[in-house]
Amino acid sequence: MADQTEKAFLKQDGVSLRTKPGKAGRWWKNIGLGFRTPDEAISGVYVDKKCPFTGNVSIRGRILRGTVVSTKMRRTIVVRRNYMHFVPKYNRYEKRHKNVPAHVSPAFRVDEGDDVTIGQCRPLSKTVRFNVIKIVTKASAKKGFAGF
Repeated sequence: MADQTEKAFLKQDGVSLRTKPGKAGRWWKNIGLGFRTPDEAISGVYVDKKCPFTGNVSIRGRILRGTVVSTKMRRTIVVRRNYMHFVPKYNRYEKRHKNVPAHVSPAFRVDEGDDVTIGQCRPLSKTVRFNVIKIVTKASAKKGFAGF
């Protein structure tokens, strides 16, 4: 069983803790839409009821892509989506952005600067309606001055 870090005892719904020898007691699913289930979700020991691969959450609606700008919350990140807005009076575009909070499963190791794909799901909290389903590119290891 997984190391319990919460005050309440955590286990996956519908999975018996009394398993036969040699049989894995872990449930996971393929979310479809052409996205692979991470290896950590299949062989990991974490318990997350809001994970789209091992929990009770389905991905439906919009699939968005953006850059991670904050990882300060527990299992939640903020994804920045940049876009261009046309101003007809000046016949030009202006830069705009939206910040989208998204739940990140323990199956992913996400850092600031990573490009991620997020999928819409049911409301998970007051502000969170998206779930990370893929890390597109990882940020560079060195974030400091790269001149030398």
